[in-house]
Amino acid sequence: MGASERVAMENAVKTGQRRTTLLIALTVIVVAAGVGAWLYYDKSRGGEAAAQTEAKKPGKGRGAKGGDGGPIPVAAEAAQTGNIPIYLSGLGTVVPMRTVIVRSRVDGELVRVNFTEGQYVKEGEVLAQVDPRPFQVQLDQAEGQLIKDQALLANARIDLERYQTLFQQDSIAKQQVDTQAALVRQYEGAVRTDQAMVDNARLQLTYARITAPISGRLGLRQVDPGNIVHASDANGVVVITEIQPVTVVFALPQDSLPAVLQRMKGNAKLSVEAWDRGFRVKLGAGELLTVDNVIDVTTGTVKLKAKFPNADLALFPNQFVNARMLLDTRSGVVTIRSAALQRGSQGMFVYVVNPGSGPKNPGPASDANTVSVRPVKLGASDGERVEVASGLAAGELVVFDGMDRLREGARVQVGARR
Repeated sequence: MGASERVAMENAVKTGQRRTTLLIALTVIVVAAGVGAWLYYDKSRGGEAAAQTEAKKPGKGRGAKGGDGGPIPVAAEAAQTGNIPIYLSGLGTVVPMRTVIVRSRVDGELVRVNFTEGQYVKEGEVLAQVDPRPFQVQLDQAEGQLIKDQALLANARIDLERYQTLFQQDSIAKQQVDTQAALVRQYEGAVRTDQAMVDNARLQLTYARITAPISGRLGLRQVDPGNIVHASDANGVVVITEIQPVTVVFALPQDSLPAVLQRMKGNAKLSVEAWDRGFRVKLGAGELLTVDNVIDVTTGTVKLKAKFPNADLALFPNQFVNARMLLDTRSGVVTIRSAALQRGSQGMFVYVVNPGSGPKNPGPASDANTVSVRPVKLGASDGERVEVASGLAAGELVVFDGMDRLREGARVQVGARR
C-alpha cells in the first residue's frame, strides 16, 4: 500500500469519528432539553395545585376580602318611618291668561307708534295713533247739523204754542195745530239723530287712538307708521299676552282622573309645580284651576289647567314644562332607599341584614352578619325614597349598596353609610 493510500484511509477514519462525535453530542443535547421541559412542567403543576390548596384554606385568597370565603362588604340603612308625597306628573305647555291681537277700529293712516317691542304695558295705555283729522271733520259736520236741527225744533215749538193759543180763541182750524205738532215731533227726531251722529263721530275720533285692551307683554310690531290700517286687518298692529299670572295646561293619564276629581270635590287646593324639561330647575309654583270636560280618546289622557303667579317671569308662553301636582301625602309609612330594591322572578325584593353579633347601628367595621331575601310590596315613591306597603318593618337594616354578589344567607360586612 502506498503512502497516499494510507493518508486517504486515515482521513476517512478521522472524518467518521468526527461525525459520530457530533451525532452523540446532538443526542445528548436533545435528551437534556426534554428532561428540562418535563421538570419545569411538573414543577408548575405542583405549584398551581399548592396555590389552589392554599387558597381553599380559611382566611386565605379572596375570601378574606369579601370573596367566596369571607364576608362581603356592603352598605345598609335602617328602614324609616316618614311621610311620602304622592305626585302626578305630566308634560305641559305654558298658556297666557289672555292673548289679544290689537287692531285699529277705524281705517286711516298710522301716524305714530308709542310702544317698544317686548314692552310691558298696562290696560288703557296709548299704543299708536291713526290720523285723527278725517274723524274731526266728521264730528264738526255732525255738530253743525245738530245745531241747525235744534234751531228748527225751537222755532217749531214756538209756532206750536202760538197755534194752540189761536185755536183756543177759535181763530184757526184744529188741523193746522195738529200739523204743527207733527212738525215739532219730526224735528225732535232729527235732533236725536243728529246727536247720535255727533256721538258716533266723537267715538270714531276716540278710536283713532289705539289703546291696550289688557295689561301684558307686547310682541313684535306688525305694521310701521305711514301705512294705511284697516279694522279688517288680520295681523293687527301688535299682539299682547297676559303672563302675570299665567297658566300651564298639562295632561295626565285617565286612570288618575278619579283621584283628582275626588280631591276637587272636597274643595282641596292642589298645588302644582312647573319644572324644566330635565326636572332640574323649578320654574314656579301654583295651584290647580280646573280639569277638562273630555278625555282625549287618541292618547287616553285628560287635560288640566293650573295657575301660576309668575312673578319672576320664568314661565314663557308656549314653553314646554314638566308639571308635577301634589295629589296627597301619606304619613307614618315605612320608607327605604330606591337603590335597595331588586327585581326577581317573584317580584320586588330587598336584602335584609339579619341580627347577629354586630351592633344594630353598624359602624365602619361591624362584625359579620348574614342577609335574607325579603319580598316586599311597594306603594308611592318620591325620588330616592319609596314606600314599603308590606314585607318590611321600620328599623330593619336594608342593603342598598354592594348587592351584586349577595344571595340568601350570604355573610356580609356592613360598612359605613355610602
